[in-house]
Amino acid sequence: MSALDNIITHIQLPIKNAEQAQRLFHGRGHAYDDLNHVTIDWLPPVLLITLFAPESPENVKNLTDQLQGILSNCKSIQLQHRYQLNGPFDILHGEKITQLVIEENKLKYQLQLGKSRNSGLFLDMRNGRKWVQDHSEGKRVLNLFSYTCGFSVAAIAGGARSILNVDMSSAALSVGRANHRLNQHNLKQVKFEKLNIFNSFGRLKRNGPFDLLICDPPTLQKDSVDIKRDYPKIMRRLDEFMALDSMLILCLNAPELGREFLITNMAELAPKYQFIEEITSPKVYAEAQNKGLKVLLFRN
Repeated sequence: MSALDNIITHIQLPIKNAEQAQRLFHGRGHAYDDLNHVTIDWLPPVLLITLFAPESPENVKNLTDQLQGILSNCKSIQLQHRYQLNGPFDILHGEKITQLVIEENKLKYQLQLGKSRNSGLFLDMRNGRKWVQDHSEGKRVLNLFSYTCGFSVAAIAGGARSILNVDMSSAALSVGRANHRLNQHNLKQVKFEKLNIFNSFGRLKRNGPFDLLICDPPTLQKDSVDIKRDYPKIMRRLDEFMALDSMLILCLNAPELGREFLITNMAELAPKYQFIEEITSPKVYAEAQNKGLKVLLFRN
């Protein structure tokens, strides 16, 4: 009997809000013995198993057999091998579905499976996007490292006055435009800039000031971002493009860095901003070692 055989006992059944995209099992938080290499996501109508280390075909088949039938509208069970280069996909059951539109908090997002390591939306940031949707009314928003603009969609849905999305990937920004169109948003309120942030503080200043900053950088991106080195560069420049009475959502997804990395650096480099609260991830993202996503809110 393998550890994978126990996963089904850790999934809350029946699945609540089954029309919504959500994580069903999160082993990456080391809360379950011998399962830290496995996650399972429900991306209606696809069940996606992600492995961060190899498993035998027999163990994977047993898990697939257990998962069949837990969601009546599941049309496909897929497996991603994240431990391999480019994270290839296998179709374990049902249809080959690569493009889909999922729903979260009544908002729609476009996903792509099988093309790259990431599908287009990070589900662990659900509560962060909901906070933005609830607190963006009338605000001028700056979304750094915007990826496919999930925060931007939430901000416009929440009544933001305007938003500037900044990312180095034109492909990600293109998906961001599509996400806004899916939700029938007025794109005159939304700007998309393909920029290297660390070479573009002057551009940010000219587009500001902003009332709300969302900063969700990658932990490490070859030739562009080293979070430990580069996050402080943003912190010390905040006064150049943020309004006097503004708020910051600072995200950190580096396992080796705790929330104190953000709090300590902000106290030193941007002391006008006070730490207010942490926006926690959904309960399914159980963490035994405090190495998961940190989302901290600051206000000046």
